[in-house]
Amino acid sequence: MATLELKQVRKNYGNLEVIHGIDLFINNGEFCVLVGPSGCGKSTLLRMIAGLEQITKGDILIDEQVVNNISAARRGLAMVFQSYALYPHMSVRQNLAFGLENLKMEVDEIDKRILEAARLLRMEEYLQRKPGQLSGGQKQRVAIGRAIVREPSIYLFDEPLSNLDAELRVATRVELKALHARLGNTMIYVTHDQVEAMTMADKIVVMNDGIIEQVGAPLELYNKPSNKFVAGFIGSPKMNFIQFDYLPNSLKELAPSNSTSLGIRPEHLSIKDENSLSLNVETVEQLGSDSFLYGTTSGEQKISIKLNYQTDIQANQSIKVGFKLDDAHWFDKDGIALTS
Repeated sequence: MATLELKQVRKNYGNLEVIHGIDLFINNGEFCVLVGPSGCGKSTLLRMIAGLEQITKGDILIDEQVVNNISAARRGLAMVFQSYALYPHMSVRQNLAFGLENLKMEVDEIDKRILEAARLLRMEEYLQRKPGQLSGGQKQRVAIGRAIVREPSIYLFDEPLSNLDAELRVATRVELKALHARLGNTMIYVTHDQVEAMTMADKIVVMNDGIIEQVGAPLELYNKPSNKFVAGFIGSPKMNFIQFDYLPNSLKELAPSNSTSLGIRPEHLSIKDENSLSLNVETVEQLGSDSFLYGTTSGEQKISIKLNYQTDIQANQSIKVGFKLDDAHWFDKDGIALTS
């Protein structure tokens, strides 16, 4: 295990700065997820930590040691990429052994590490298979196993589940979280999928345009987003935002001063008159246990609602939707969260 610290880390490509002075501390044994939209800089930041990208300014410290000028091979890290990058002509065992053999490790130690990784990942039965004989999920396990056998201080994952189908992604993220519990190592995981972030992380780092918007535990970010970007990114379906001018006067009177918009999550809206908005329903989705309503307020504000029951509400119907004031989020003109 190891700590990781970033101090004012910046990255430039020529005159273009893509990482803007990031400060971050990750504790021993933490599962930290870097999440944000495509192009926000999260994969670039991970590659800088790994030593695969040079930093322009700042310091990267592993266990309080500055590693800026230490090569990737000597940082004691292991990275799992989006692509499996397996050698197709080698068996699973040979793929796992390849990096250790290059380090001139003793055969007995290599065998010991391979068997332990195979046990942890439940892949003993296909050590002799070639990658072409494996499913996508099995290939990803081999890629993770290749990281495990190196016994790194920190594991780095760059969108490792993006090539898997939806059902397998769910199963594999559960396995990864369980693996972290068994190993206890520090893990840093990059994804654009906020559901992965919420379900796997001890700590979430929300990134946007090369900066960190907020750092915190999953429920902290869900319950107390620091700004509209985090509020709209964390949570599925995304939070509704309504401009202050389009709110009923009864709601405006309850808002903190300087409010310019209200945020309310779809799951916190219900069909009632209290603190209510008039909504014209445009689309209804019935998912069995849940219902989703999509519509427009009288002020042309788009709203989505998640009901945890079946409904007989139909498209083109007008309804009243309300919420508890404790569930409201208020934001100023700069998108900063306000305390009600």
